Amino acid sequence: MSKRALKSYLTQLKKDALEAQIVDLYERFPVVKDYYDFVFNPKEEKLIQEAKQKISNEYFPLKRRRPKARRSVAQKYIKRFRTLGMDPVMLADLMLYNLEIAQSFSAERKVPDAFYKSMLNSFKEVVQHISLHLLLPDFKERVLRIYKETLTQRWPLSEGFSRALDSID
Repeated sequence: MSKRALKSYLTQLKKDALEAQIVDLYERFPVVKDYYDFVFNPKEEKLIQEAKQKISNEYFPLKRRRPKARRSVAQKYIKRFRTLGMDPVMLADLMLYNLEIAQSFSAERKVPDAFYKSMLNSFKEVVQHISLHLLLPDFKERVLRIYKETLTQRWPLSEGFSRALDSID
């Protein structure tokens, strides 16, 4: 169904029928429920703190012995918050936090090469996000600190980090 056909269909519905359909969507699909819960009661700060806690637990677990160090956990939150339309400043903060906690982890443990490639992708993503939303003045210091830490820890793919950083200059 095209957007035009959907609009036409919705304009033909009576108010009660439209309300019933929206309530049905809300009850059936968790994505719709998530969206409306966020729109009417964002609690962005609380959501960001929960996400940071989960990301931190991936690298420095409190209940289990071995860290899982999965980038996918952070990516899931980032994608969800983007879809919900979260404030770009808060999203950038979460993205940078993910890199900072990963660097703390890699300073203490030996990590596989795939980890560095994954973090390079995260770094490119956050630099692009910051550039797109004109947030460089707010986050330049943190971005540079992350870049310098990659050099200090001698991460492979350092030229990729440098190229990503050059894209915001």
